[in-house]
Amino acid sequence: MNKTIRRVATAAGVLLVVLLLNLTVVQAVRGPSLRANPRNFARTQMMEFTQQRGQITADGLVLAASRQIDSNSNKYQRYYSGNPEMWAPVTGYYSLYSRTGIEYSEDSILSGMDDKLFGTRIVDLFTGRDRRGGNVILTLQPKLQRAAWRSLQKGVGAGPLVGGVVAIQPSTGAILALASSPSFDPTLFASYDNNVVNATDEALRNAKDQPLLNRATNNPLPPGSTFKVITTAALLQKGVTPDTPVNQNARTILPDTVTPLENYGGQYCGGGTFEMAFAYSCNVPFAELSTRLTIRDFERVSKAFGIGEVYENLGASNTASTIGDIRDSAALAQSSIGQRDVSLTPLQNAVIAATIANNGVRMDPYMVAAETAQDLTVLYEAKPKELNRAISPAVARQLTDLMITAEKYAGGGGKLDIPVASKTGTAEHGTDSSKSVPYTWYIAFVPGYDVAVAVMVEKGPGVSRGAVGATVAGPIGRAVLKAAVAEGARR
Repeated sequence: MNKTIRRVATAAGVLLVVLLLNLTVVQAVRGPSLRANPRNFARTQMMEFTQQRGQITADGLVLAASRQIDSNSNKYQRYYSGNPEMWAPVTGYYSLYSRTGIEYSEDSILSGMDDKLFGTRIVDLFTGRDRRGGNVILTLQPKLQRAAWRSLQKGVGAGPLVGGVVAIQPSTGAILALASSPSFDPTLFASYDNNVVNATDEALRNAKDQPLLNRATNNPLPPGSTFKVITTAALLQKGVTPDTPVNQNARTILPDTVTPLENYGGQYCGGGTFEMAFAYSCNVPFAELSTRLTIRDFERVSKAFGIGEVYENLGASNTASTIGDIRDSAALAQSSIGQRDVSLTPLQNAVIAATIANNGVRMDPYMVAAETAQDLTVLYEAKPKELNRAISPAVARQLTDLMITAEKYAGGGGKLDIPVASKTGTAEHGTDSSKSVPYTWYIAFVPGYDVAVAVMVEKGPGVSRGAVGATVAGPIGRAVLKAAVAEGARR
C-alpha cells in the first residue's frame, strides 16, 4: 500500500471515529436535553408510546407497567394493576401531557433516560434494540396498604370516607402505606388518544371531593389534640412531669384576654394530673401550662419534629405543615392544642409519631427502595438518612408512656391486645365550628414494633358534628397497626 492510500485510509478512519463519537454524543449524551426541548414536545411525547417504560413494584406486586397494545403495533400503553385506585396516590399517572407521583419523580429511570442507564443506552444504540426503561421498587407493603385503603372505604360502616393515611417504619423512614380517599384509576390518563386524556382530566378535576388531591401529603388541616404531643414534648423539657397538678375545670380564660377556652364539648377534666389531662385530651390544662413556654420554645420543638419542611426524598409531592404566625401568649395557648393556624398533613403527623417511636430521632421519609435496570442490575439502593434528634431518649420514653395511657382511655373499635401508644384528635374549624363536621385524627405506634401511623378523616357518610378521633380515625389506624403486627414488623 503506497503512502497516499495509507493517508486516505487513515483520514477515513478518523472521520468514521469522529462521526461515531458525534452520533454517540448527540443520541446518548445530549439526547435527554434535546428530547426535553419544548419544540420537540409533541414528537417526543408520541415516541414515548413506542418504547417500553419500566415497572413500578411493591414487595413483588406490579403496580404499573407497559405492554404492547397488539401484536401488529409498535405502541406500548401504560396499565395499572393491583387495585389502581388504592395505589394511585403513590404511583400517580403517566399521560401525554404530564406525570404525577412516582411516574413523575422517577420519570428519568422509568423512561430509560437517566444517567445511571447510560451504558444500557449505548448497548441499545449499537445493537439496534429499542430503548427500555428501568424499574422502581417501592418500600410500601401491600398488606398494610390494603388495610389502610379498605378501612377508609368501609368508614364507620356507612361508606367511603374522605381522608388520608400514612404508615412509616420509624427506624428507617421507609413509607409502609400511603392512602388517600377518594382516589382515581390512572389507566385512562395513559391513553395515546388526547381526547380521552383531556376528558379524563376534566372529569376528575370537576369531581366531588377532588380525587386528584393526595390528602396524605398535600392537604394540611388542623390536627386538633394530636398536636398535644408536640406541646407535651416542649413541656416535659421545661420540667413538667406526668404528676404535675392541673386545673380540672371545664373552662379557662386565654392569657392576657377575656376570651374563654373550653375542653372539647365543655366537659370536666378528671384526674387532676398532667398524665390524665393528656389521656382525657383536656384543653384547659394545656392552655394554662403553655404559659411556661416561650413562643421560641414552641417554634423550636415544632421545627425539630419537621414542621415547616418539605421532604424532598419522599418520591411524591408534599406540602409543608405549619404552626402559623404566633404573636402572643393567647395565640400560643390556642396553638398548643392544635387549633388556630396550626395545620398538618398525615405525612407530617406520621413523622411525629415515628420520631417518638424511634427514641426521639427523626428519619427522612422515602418511598423508593431501589432502582434497577431491565436486567435487574441494581442502579440505586436507598439508605436510611437521619435528619436530627428531635427530643432526648428520656423525653421520648415519657411521651411513649403518656401515649400508652391515652390509648387505654381512647374509645373506638379495633383495639389491639398489646400496648399501643396513641393520641387522638378532634379539630374544630370554620367560622362557626358548631355547624361544621370536625376533622378527626389518630396517630399511634406499637412499642417493640417498627411501625407508626397517622390517620386524618375530613368527612364521610356517618360522620356527624359529634364525631371524634377515637371512634372515626382510631379504628382505621388500629387496622393498619394490626396488619403490621401480623406481618411480624418487630424492631
